Amino acid sequence: MSSTRTDSTPRAPRRRRSLARTLFVAQLVLIVVVCATLSLTSYFSTRADMREATANRVLSIAQTLANDPFVTNSVQTAQPSDQLQPYALTVMSTAKVDFITIMDRDRTRYTHPDPDELGKPYIGSIQTALDGESQVEEYVGTLGPSVRAIVPIFGDTGEVTAMVSVGVTLETISVAQAAALPQIIIVALAAIALGGIGSWVVSRYLRRVTLGYGPEQLRSLFAFYDSALHSLREGLVLVDTNGRLVLYNDQAAELLGLPSGGEHDPIPVSELSLPASVRSLFASGRDADDEIHLTRDRVLVVNQKQATQPVGGTRIREGSRGTVATLRDRTDIQELTGELESMTTLSEALRAQTHEHANRLHTVATLIELGREREALDFAVHDQQESQRLTDTFVQSLDEPFITALMIGKAAQAHERGIELTITAAGELPPGALDARDLVTVTGNLLDNAFDAAASSNARHVWADFAAADGELIITIADSGPGIDTGEIDAIFHLGESSKAAPPRSGGRGYGLVLVRQAVTRLGGTLDVESDGGAIFTVTLPLASRDSGAEAGEGGTDGA
Repeated sequence: MSSTRTDSTPRAPRRRRSLARTLFVAQLVLIVVVCATLSLTSYFSTRADMREATANRVLSIAQTLANDPFVTNSVQTAQPSDQLQPYALTVMSTAKVDFITIMDRDRTRYTHPDPDELGKPYIGSIQTALDGESQVEEYVGTLGPSVRAIVPIFGDTGEVTAMVSVGVTLETISVAQAAALPQIIIVALAAIALGGIGSWVVSRYLRRVTLGYGPEQLRSLFAFYDSALHSLREGLVLVDTNGRLVLYNDQAAELLGLPSGGEHDPIPVSELSLPASVRSLFASGRDADDEIHLTRDRVLVVNQKQATQPVGGTRIREGSRGTVATLRDRTDIQELTGELESMTTLSEALRAQTHEHANRLHTVATLIELGREREALDFAVHDQQESQRLTDTFVQSLDEPFITALMIGKAAQAHERGIELTITAAGELPPGALDARDLVTVTGNLLDNAFDAAASSNARHVWADFAAADGELIITIADSGPGIDTGEIDAIFHLGESSKAAPPRSGGRGYGLVLVRQAVTRLGGTLDVESDGGAIFTVTLPLASRDSGAEAGEGGTDGA
């Protein structure tokens, strides 16, 4: 019975080469190849140059000897070797050549470095010299391969009487080449060393900026990050240290009204059509946590952090690299909150009115039980006349049922809280000129804020004025409260731009104004606030069609 044993030990994943290491090896190999090629080229070029220089030198020496009167006269004597051999050896030593052979027309040597070769025939080509021309060649003679020049010696009558051959062996040339080889090698090694150091410096820089990732890993990371960037349901915006928008995803383009899709060059944030608070946040580069910012038709929750470099699962800061901001759209939630706030305002007003009427009915019933019917009738008629007067004030002027119902309820709510509410209205409001829900949101929230502020004052007075004229509805809500200082006014108009909490006494005024400003922006109007013994909020709404109002609100403003 045999059993097969399998090794279940998991293999360690093969370590991928980083981009820096790959480029370093590639550059080093390239430098070595280039240096080796240049060294070989230099060696062979030097070899060819040395052979050419040697050929020219031996030819020059041979021509000089052929025209030397001592030589021309000696070759015509009975024993030329006796005079020419010592002379040739002297010239050989002085000129640094390996042999000088002076010969007769029949190749008989008159001179030779080896005395035993005297009188023997010359080994080499002589036909060109016999024809009266000089010749340079490489030939293998008694001393081995050599570069030699053969030049004819002319007599007085111009005929060739003898020839002279001067040569240098290839071995001597190789020794000279070998002497130049160390210099070539030193230069090549120095070039490789310098190139290697340069490649190492570049590779360290690449390793640092690529975090040690390899080409395949970088490609995969880019594919993953690009897919994640465009699949996020939150907006993502990257701003560099120079305040330029370098990258954003499709959701950010939709939320901020930026051009969607395609590559683009970095765009200065100051040149973008963004809401003032959002543009200021991006340009400042500060950190932000869940800040609320308003566009023309959206409520955005913005978070912004400094861009950091991940190292080993942690993040380190190496100077600012820009900021990364995420945008969440809370428009739908805010609209539901606004509708709920409007319904809450109306229900609170109706509750206060119901409570007030219940108290008055109880008073009337008690008077009747006490047999004081006339006083009960006067009390009921006075109550009815007061309610009717408030109703007629709006019906005869604005004729807006929602505002009328809201103000009647708010009057009861103010009476319940011990606050004097003065309401005035003038002008005519065209039917359907403004969205009733937005009107209730604006008026109800401003009155709630005014009630909260007036409740802490001695006068406990709130004024509400509605004036429709010249194609505009101007709503002014004032209170006798402590007012708003300059710093708070700036915070109100730039909600979300500061991370500071709203002042405790504001009673949630800053957040309530988010709903007001959003509604005012949708209606294409403006919101102003000032402080003169109390807070004064002025809302100006155009009475044109809602489409025209929307167009008036475009342009990326805050609506305030």
